[in-house]
Amino acid sequence: MRRPTVAHALQPSAARSHPSSTSIRIGNRPGAIDRLAQRMVLQQLDGSVSGPIELRLPDGSSRRIGTGEADGIQVEIEDWSFFRRLVSGADIGAGESYMDGHWRCSDLPELLRRVIISGAFARPSSAWARLGHRLNALARFRNANTLRGSRRNIASHYDLGNALYELFLDETMMYSCAEFDAGLSLRDAQERKLDGICSRLGLRQGHRVLEIGSGWGGFAVHAAERYGCHVTTLTLSVEQAAFVRERVRAAGLQGRVDVELCDYRRATGSYDRLVSIEMFEAVGYEFYRAYFEACERLLRPGGKMFLQTITVPDQRFDEYRQGFDFIRKHVFPGGLLASLHEIATTLRRYTELQIDWMRDIGPSYAPTLRAWRERFLDRRAEVRALGYDERFVRMWEFYLASCEAMFATRSLGDAQIVLHRPHPT
Repeated sequence: MRRPTVAHALQPSAARSHPSSTSIRIGNRPGAIDRLAQRMVLQQLDGSVSGPIELRLPDGSSRRIGTGEADGIQVEIEDWSFFRRLVSGADIGAGESYMDGHWRCSDLPELLRRVIISGAFARPSSAWARLGHRLNALARFRNANTLRGSRRNIASHYDLGNALYELFLDETMMYSCAEFDAGLSLRDAQERKLDGICSRLGLRQGHRVLEIGSGWGGFAVHAAERYGCHVTTLTLSVEQAAFVRERVRAAGLQGRVDVELCDYRRATGSYDRLVSIEMFEAVGYEFYRAYFEACERLLRPGGKMFLQTITVPDQRFDEYRQGFDFIRKHVFPGGLLASLHEIATTLRRYTELQIDWMRDIGPSYAPTLRAWRERFLDRRAEVRALGYDERFVRMWEFYLASCEAMFATRSLGDAQIVLHRPHPT
């Protein structure tokens, strides 16, 4: 298994294009712009955020903001530029400032949860903020999921090295929402999700199954080993393909799982079942039609499809897809969360695929992300030993914590959808 170098870790996305640095620039006299930005931030937060937040400023002074009697959170700001970057960049500015070590927090997911609930920084509130938002949003045009762009976008996240993901994922190596119940471990919750998918599809021996988006082979191995299916699984990640092939070989499933480096648009064949688990976020709005037309073409009449995808509330989707955020800039270039309305509209306009069943397992994502974050931070020394610097570690901490906060506030959902292709009439 190839061990990534620091250069490899820094190369794929803008988040990793800056020089490695863990130094903290401390100043006890803010400039005029930083003083103005500080006033703007405190005005937005004070009185709107529930629960007390103690801010320790770079000059050693403290400021208490927030309302209510919830447990207090301590935020230590070590560089005055934090306020300017937050005003001009909202979540992007906050995340990049966190990556640079300019602030730290006693409970990052809880702080972000409170800020999300307050609505502060949800939209640019000044000409300064609107300009920063537009400049950041330009990057999304470089990340379109064309055939070439999809390979580049997938590589930037999934080809960081399998060893990195092995540090924080459980033994199933599933990198998607688990299905928690009281007392379940992360592994048990992931296996419960996988069995639920197989049950919903009525998988049985002899079924030919196509999986769009291999991940690290969790579903393919589970379905072939426990349900006797033949699975063809598609990925654009060279690292993932190598991992899954070795996993299949180790499980003795070479005759029942085929791993292909292939874009869904170029896939061929006819399958009884089709599965896509949190891959749809990498499709892109302009390719919804191409994706579902490919699914219909690949699924035989009478066949069933299982789609799991993270969703944005339909009321916010237009604004969301035309904007930009920390995760799309630094973690998933080309990523776009889904709209249930737009999925249903695309199915109706361009395919005969019909929805049979649907539910939201989003509430299980907060504990899934919490488990990943805790495992990642517990093994941060091993992350560094793989060649990743402290800025990368802090980027991932912010990414996982912000996602946990969004699911904890139900700002995002995670839809499971079963569709079928009807027989010709």
